[in-house]
Amino acid sequence: MTHAAGQTEAVDRRADTLVIFGLGYSGTAVARAARAAGFPVVATSRRPAEVAAPDGTDLIAFSDAEAAIAGAAHLLATAAPNAGGDPVLARYAAAIRATGALRWIGYLSTTGVYGDRAGGWVDEDTEPAPRAERSARRLDAEAAWRDAAAGRALDIFRLAGIYGPGRSAFDDLRAGRARRIIKPGHAFGRIHRDDIARAVVAAMRQAARPGVRILNLADDEPAESAIVIEEAARLLGVPLPPAVAFDEAVARMSPMALGFWSDNRKVSSARTRAALGIALRYPTYREGLAAILREERGEGALD
Repeated sequence: MTHAAGQTEAVDRRADTLVIFGLGYSGTAVARAARAAGFPVVATSRRPAEVAAPDGTDLIAFSDAEAAIAGAAHLLATAAPNAGGDPVLARYAAAIRATGALRWIGYLSTTGVYGDRAGGWVDEDTEPAPRAERSARRLDAEAAWRDAAAGRALDIFRLAGIYGPGRSAFDDLRAGRARRIIKPGHAFGRIHRDDIARAVVAAMRQAARPGVRILNLADDEPAESAIVIEEAARLLGVPLPPAVAFDEAVARMSPMALGFWSDNRKVSSARTRAALGIALRYPTYREGLAAILREERGEGALD
């Protein structure tokens, strides 16, 4: 990490607006958490009429964000790059460089940039070596944000597999499409949606120091996919789906799924949590799945 964690700063919330580019799954969670922490939040969408923004979040069209950028103290980019590069920078790189109010930039990237490590561990200092095209695009986008940050504080959050309510093994089990793909020794890291939001807000609360930090967000127990499905089935009280050997399953996988399974690594996020002064609310898939089920049943998540 190229700059150390700062202490929580006292800020004037009226001049501490966060602009979120992309009000998707993670962006919406960040918006809720930032509003709960007292930050004014503006979020963009390419289809604002079709999006339900969290309470207290101002929603604007992506094409009309110049004024929001000019007044933002914090900016978070969540959108994935495409063949043409990062979509936010393609439209607003000049505006981001020009604004004088902006103190902090966050970019949601992926642990996929580390590539395949044959089941070994990576941390924040590990040199990226992406193999999948989408991961290579993410690394290119990271470089583009480094350039656009122009010396400001830039936190690059490399996220493991994102899960949470509406995006978990429960959905596949309920829909009857879950498969226990058996590939011994092949573990995946995960990060709950709400732990992403907690980390982003913690980073914004710190005194912004010029430079780039690499922040890994992954749980403490990388696990085989089949084991997570087994736990979800146990919690739901439903029969286990059939086990399928990886060599058999691979013939029916999409190119994206094949890329997902081609990398095998374990991601450490201990240094990131120490730098941000946080603990994960859901340190393993077990706590995460149990909380998802409580929330989906209207019983509330953990405090």
